[in-house]
Amino acid sequence: MITCYLRYEVRPDKLADFEAYGAMWLDLMPRFGGIHHGYFLPSEGASDVALAMFSFPSLAAYEQYRKDAGADPDVQKAVAFAKETRCFIRYERSFFRPLLPKTA
Repeated sequence: MITCYLRYEVRPDKLADFEAYGAMWLDLMPRFGGIHHGYFLPSEGASDVALAMFSFPSLAAYEQYRKDAGADPDVQKAVAFAKETRCFIRYERSFFRPLLPKTA
C-alpha cells in the first residue's frame, strides 16, 4: 500500500471553496480504486494549512489512477474549480508506506 500525503497552503478567505473542492475528490477517489482518508481543514493554529491523505494498493495502481484521472471529465471539473476559485496557493505531495496493525 502507498499513501499520498498532501499539504495545502489555502487562502483563509476561500475555505468554503476549498471545502467544496475537497468534497469533489472525496467522491472521485474511490472511482479510481483509491481510499480517501479525508481532508483536514484549519481549526486551531495555522489558518492557512490543510491536509489530505489517500491510499492505493501500490505505486503502480496510483500511476494508473493518474493516467485515468487525466481524461475524466469530473476530475477536469474539479481542477477547473480550483483554478477558478484559487482556493489554494500551492500544495506539496509526499508518499508514505504505512505500517498498520496485523489483522488476525
